[in-house]
Amino acid sequence: MTHSDTAVIRARALEKHFGETHALRGIDIDVPEGRILAVLGPNGAGKTTAVRILATLTLADGGEATGAGVDVRTHPAEVRARIGLTGQFAALDELLTGRENLDMIGRLYHLPGSTVRRRVGELLARFDLEDAADRPVKTYSGGMRRRLDLAGSLVAEPPILFLDEPTTGLDPRSRLGMWQLISELVAGGTTLLLTTQYLEEADRLADQIAVMDHGQVIARGTADELKARVGGERLVVTIARSDQLDAAARAIASLGGEPQVDAPQRHVSIAVNGGDGILTRAVRALDAAGVAVDDAGVRRPTLDDVFLVLTGQHPDADMQAASSVDVRELDEVPA
Repeated sequence: MTHSDTAVIRARALEKHFGETHALRGIDIDVPEGRILAVLGPNGAGKTTAVRILATLTLADGGEATGAGVDVRTHPAEVRARIGLTGQFAALDELLTGRENLDMIGRLYHLPGSTVRRRVGELLARFDLEDAADRPVKTYSGGMRRRLDLAGSLVAEPPILFLDEPTTGLDPRSRLGMWQLISELVAGGTTLLLTTQYLEEADRLADQIAVMDHGQVIARGTADELKARVGGERLVVTIARSDQLDAAARAIASLGGEPQVDAPQRHVSIAVNGGDGILTRAVRALDAAGVAVDDAGVRRPTLDDVFLVLTGQHPDADMQAASSVDVRELDEVPA
């Protein structure tokens, strides 16, 4: 379908403080109609705070934001009528069935009863939940709960959708299924802002990517544009022993750009300009330094490389930390 370049989700100079913590430091966001913006960043980067402001759940301390052209501060009810939100944790009543949860959401939107029944039936079928529709949600698997939560955000057929780390905790099969559903939604015209720590997710789904760290957008562009910032090809060496990472970095420093050390993965990498024998020279340099190597190769950069270079850490280290919404973010919701 034809897309517009008009920004359906827009923010300018958003600021947010929680006491001494400066959660957002003047960020700008633009998402054109029918497109996906993926926001990457480590825990504490400000991703969830930005989503909560755009979804009218938290008031910004400075700046402005609109959804479908409506100001989120002055007309929050109008914005809510145009958006759907799936947060990091499923917002479901576990004592109700899947069907009853969706029915309740439809009634909260004040939709006509016939419309609610139609939408509930459509969504249960679309999310492969028909067989479990009349079971209590407390009996659902994690993947089923996530699908039902996303279905709930679509009951009112919103033109704008916010997904805050929607596939965290899902098994690979459920994650692939969620990616397919997201692609179908956007193909149908939905405008979507997605926060994620899964770089493959952003690479596959997003039209544009914004990388956040310490409350700021530190880079933005397409996946290919961001990868180009890292360089052409990279020499990546997997070191057998973690205590030899620094020695490995020194050993290969003369072969290319500034070495990047990924401690959790035991990787040391540098940008190289190709050339015959680069791999052989690297292995010889490491051997001369007494560094034991598990693997070595030359490959094109990935978003993992971008994340490491821009934020100084590997996303896997962040994924191992328990994610939770900071209680300081539970501000009073504007009426």
